[in-house]
Amino acid sequence: MIVRNPSELKFKLEPDQRLLGLDLGSKTIGLALSDPGLVIATPLETLRRRKFTPDAKALAAIVEKQDVGGLVIGLPLNMDGSEGPRCQSVRQFAENLEEFVPLPMAFWDERLSTAAVTRTLLEADASRRRRGQVVDKMAASFILQGALDSLAYAVAPPPHPYPPPQGGRES
Repeated sequence: MIVRNPSELKFKLEPDQRLLGLDLGSKTIGLALSDPGLVIATPLETLRRRKFTPDAKALAAIVEKQDVGGLVIGLPLNMDGSEGPRCQSVRQFAENLEEFVPLPMAFWDERLSTAAVTRTLLEADASRRRRGQVVDKMAASFILQGALDSLAYAVAPPPHPYPPPQGGRES
């Protein structure tokens, strides 16, 4: 299920479940994992993209192994905030992924995430080879951390104004 607001994810998780962040590229998928307290995002790994089904199965296995309760998927908006063909591709990937990973998913604006990570790696004097090895999973971590920071301020939705009907008919 794709949720409209990323803050909804917080209230759909079971206790101690984690969030998985995805940075979908044309050749790779960067992955990052939150801690169970939903405070810190940590780079996890980079998957080399193949065809959709093997990619989806690999993600489903990671979700199972890491006790993931929801996904945060980077949405590559244009600099003016509009959506282009890459956004459409990411949204379609998420819709198709629901068949393999039936968890709540939310999109997070990923503008400049790769640029910010690359700048950080350059400042750390990482070699070109090293940057290539880690940039995607670090971008996923950057995306997930942004979502986690917003979740820190999320409040539970108010209860429905009318209570649900009680039991059966009275005689």
